Amino acid sequence: MQLIGAALGVYLLLTGAVFIMQRTLLYPGAKDAPDLALYNGLGIGEVTTRTGDGLTLTHWYLPPEKPDGPVVVVFHGNAGHLGDRVPKLKPLIDAGYGLLFAGYRGYSGNPGKATEDGLTADSLGLLDWLAGQGIGLERTVLYGESLGSGVAVKAALERRPAAVILESPYTSIAAVSQLHYWYLPARWMILDKWDSLARIARISTPLLVLHGDKDSVVPLRFGQSLFDAAREPKEMIAVAGAGHVELFEHGPVVERVLGFIREHIR
Repeated sequence: MQLIGAALGVYLLLTGAVFIMQRTLLYPGAKDAPDLALYNGLGIGEVTTRTGDGLTLTHWYLPPEKPDGPVVVVFHGNAGHLGDRVPKLKPLIDAGYGLLFAGYRGYSGNPGKATEDGLTADSLGLLDWLAGQGIGLERTVLYGESLGSGVAVKAALERRPAAVILESPYTSIAAVSQLHYWYLPARWMILDKWDSLARIARISTPLLVLHGDKDSVVPLRFGQSLFDAAREPKEMIAVAGAGHVELFEHGPVVERVLGFIREHIR
């Protein structure tokens, strides 16, 4: 009985520690500001937005080549920063598209701490800033990568962009957490659930889902379930041999992304 009691005590301590640390685990991204000078010559500049709770956030923006060209708003994953997505998405820059790399609170040298409510409000504020530059929603594409897929889905629910692209998306953070922390009641402990599955069917925007069939972080079945629940028009590419982050290195993914944007930005 003493052994059982000790084991239960350890389990409860572990559960409590994970609950307390969950936002640190969910939002571990780079805190330091990336160096924009690494991308001299691309035309990317810094822009700032002011949040409702008084934070000044820095983002990176490249206007489109053509005055009426599309702008892709990029919401990155949880483990990086806005700068390390530039090389991956350079084919979009080469195509003449504008890109707006969202700088999260608590990431990339920005103040504050990331939460679902905070990132949601910040993303809508960023779209409002873009509208203030004369870029309407009919020219705006939301690109959400991993964690950022939930940000993109929530933003698309509040606004109606021309198209949404989701890379390695999840149904909810609660469901993915339960997969990785199977020995804990993780589903019920999550504060920031990012429940995309509950929202996706209410979005009528054209949707492209990209997911690797070797993804061990967010397995393919999560992206497939999200896609199945989405409304038409929609398209999904299950990338053979790809893991969680290297989808652009496999097959004609880049070409299809470029084609999808062309089809839905007139």
